[in-house]
Amino acid sequence: MTDDFMTRARRRMVRYGPDFFDGEIVSALGARVQTAGGASVLDFTSGQMSAVLGHSHPEIVETIQDYAGRLAHLYSGMLSEPVVALAEALADSLPEGLDRVLLLSTGGESNEAAIRMAKCFTGGWEVVSFAQSWHGMTGGAAAATFSAGRKGYGPGMPGAFAIPAPSAYRPRFGEDGPGWRELLAADFRLIDAQSNGGLAAFIAEPILSTGGILDLPEGYLRALKEECEARGMLLILDEAQTGLGRTGLMYAFERDGVTPDILTLSKTLGAGLPLAAIITSDEIEETCAERGFLFYTTHVSDPLPAAVGLKVMEIVTRDGLAARAGEMGEVLRGRLRDLGQKHARIGDVRGRGLLCGLEVVEDRASKTPANAYGKAVMKRCMELGLSVNIAALEGMTSIFRIAPPLTVSEDEIDEAMAVMDRALAEC
Repeated sequence: MTDDFMTRARRRMVRYGPDFFDGEIVSALGARVQTAGGASVLDFTSGQMSAVLGHSHPEIVETIQDYAGRLAHLYSGMLSEPVVALAEALADSLPEGLDRVLLLSTGGESNEAAIRMAKCFTGGWEVVSFAQSWHGMTGGAAAATFSAGRKGYGPGMPGAFAIPAPSAYRPRFGEDGPGWRELLAADFRLIDAQSNGGLAAFIAEPILSTGGILDLPEGYLRALKEECEARGMLLILDEAQTGLGRTGLMYAFERDGVTPDILTLSKTLGAGLPLAAIITSDEIEETCAERGFLFYTTHVSDPLPAAVGLKVMEIVTRDGLAARAGEMGEVLRGRLRDLGQKHARIGDVRGRGLLCGLEVVEDRASKTPANAYGKAVMKRCMELGLSVNIAALEGMTSIFRIAPPLTVSEDEIDEAMAVMDRALAEC
């Protein structure tokens, strides 16, 4: 029985952040997960924003079964064909200057490695990120995470600085205030004043997800790269959620025509399995190797997840899923805007491709976040069979992060919007 399962879970599970879904999940297929009680839940979060091909994609299942039976894990110094082939496929999919690949397990781990590499290459130790950022839960990644988790754990890694991310919906100084270019220049003047002379890197998501689906303005990443280059810093782009087609391009940074010094991938690369990567230039890799760069972990270059990542890239490319995400994203945001015509407490619809944000407010004039209302709507959606995620952080429960699989159908979008319509009305 579900009650027995949840009683056991509450007795033994450490609570690590989110509220647990009240019930046992027994299977998942495509865009749906099934509960032990027989309920079907439409999954518009792609698991943890990761299952870009939907759950239990048959080719992914076949790949896992194949490699589980013959080559799952190796000594970290041994290499296998899937690892080298995935490194080649990633480099071939990226602009010149992103040539060397390190395969890891999680997004936090890949950001940790990228920060460590930037420090090794530059000789600096100071890392800048956005005040709404989320980059992981390990030392360097946690120090660069400002949206949550900073209090109660003692001093973090030194040299962590933050600047505000631009918001089209809530401009920092109002509609008539300075534009993002002027603010970015001013923010870096403030960083210069605080720096002890050891600036190493800026780490950023092209679309801040936990921060509220904040899509950086077109051209922002290029300006950010210029600010970094002027100071001898590296630009690290964290495409955990935006990589592998979700925004309508294979990689979100392509829109701005800029190449990061280090790119990190995770979530979408493994399509739900733990797989991450950092990709950097020959110059950075060679310099760091000469200086003894060390990131030697138990599951570095494991063959099974690499084989899955290679299959994910094959499917995304073969089936044109990046372009499809752009098209279906337009459909989804159109449906969300239709809801905005019916529900006065919808303040904003934003995002790119199939990474969409919907913000609910107390009223449109004040734009005051409706946090309690957002939590109530999310809960009611789940009761009605739709999983739509909100950032379960203090003061952030007014923003829905909607990210269905890239394989989502228009009928599934319509079904999800009908549930949201009902939940918004009933709450």
